[in-house]
Amino acid sequence: MAELKKEATREGYGKALVELGKVNKDVVVLDADLNDSTKSDYFRAAFPERFFNAGIAEQNMIGMAAGLSVSGKIPYASTFAIFSERAIEFTRNIVARNKLNVKIAGSHAGIHTGEDGKSAQAIEDIAFYRALPNMVVLQPCDVVETQEAVFALADYRGPSYMRLLRNPLPVIHDDKYGFSIGKGEVLAEGSDVAILATGTMVHEALAALELLKKEKISPTIVNMHTIKPLDSSLISALAKKAGCFVTAEDHNVIGGLGGAVAESCAKGCPAPIEMVGVQDCFGESGKPAELYEKYGRTAKHIALAAKKAMKRR
Repeated sequence: MAELKKEATREGYGKALVELGKVNKDVVVLDADLNDSTKSDYFRAAFPERFFNAGIAEQNMIGMAAGLSVSGKIPYASTFAIFSERAIEFTRNIVARNKLNVKIAGSHAGIHTGEDGKSAQAIEDIAFYRALPNMVVLQPCDVVETQEAVFALADYRGPSYMRLLRNPLPVIHDDKYGFSIGKGEVLAEGSDVAILATGTMVHEALAALELLKKEKISPTIVNMHTIKPLDSSLISALAKKAGCFVTAEDHNVIGGLGGAVAESCAKGCPAPIEMVGVQDCFGESGKPAELYEKYGRTAKHIALAAKKAMKRR
């Protein structure tokens, strides 16, 4: 099998903004002095009159984005995921509370960020944004899905947070892929266990699929790119079909995808859930592969969690 092309989701974000800017003159982009790293720099180069650098002042950036949205613009506000947390109060009181049409993008999320270490590895951002009423929370798993999500958010009227990644990931989608906010993507059908993954962990889940096949275990693999609104109807159907779940994420299991799925199941489709993710601890500096191995985030760990969930069914 040929090795898949790799590209970072932040690259897809930057490129999609340029293409979106060509067809929608209301799109504007803001950044907190990290445009080279978030790749919003592509938009700055193409449309300098529609790009605003707020400097190292994330609260001001969110306030500016709010004002632009009230003026009829569609602002995309970019920074590192960890620094977007500095503006949570502004996001809550100005953007979410008033359901303003502001699109926040947080790059360099999770311990996959690697050598930058625990101070830069956002592992709680999904929880923060998911707890805000009116917010949509997305985490695409490859560059193509990111580009589709950027365009989908332009058509959605309301606030959102999209989680992006620093390092390259395999590209599993082609240009025929149709992204839909709030609808999980089934990548493989199975009946023994349902593995729901998001972001980097989608790729680990697909690798776990191959490991489980060797043991005659048939999992369903779902790319849960939308964490809010969660695809509860799909989860309910999988609870009846497989009877147990594994969630996989590069985020604290408290308040992340694992917590969201547990909440959904508790409301009407109880089923055992094993959560692969950050187990309520901070990361450290290291290469992404090393950190994923140390913190139990690999395909091997997902496969082990799947077998554990099946025993609890």
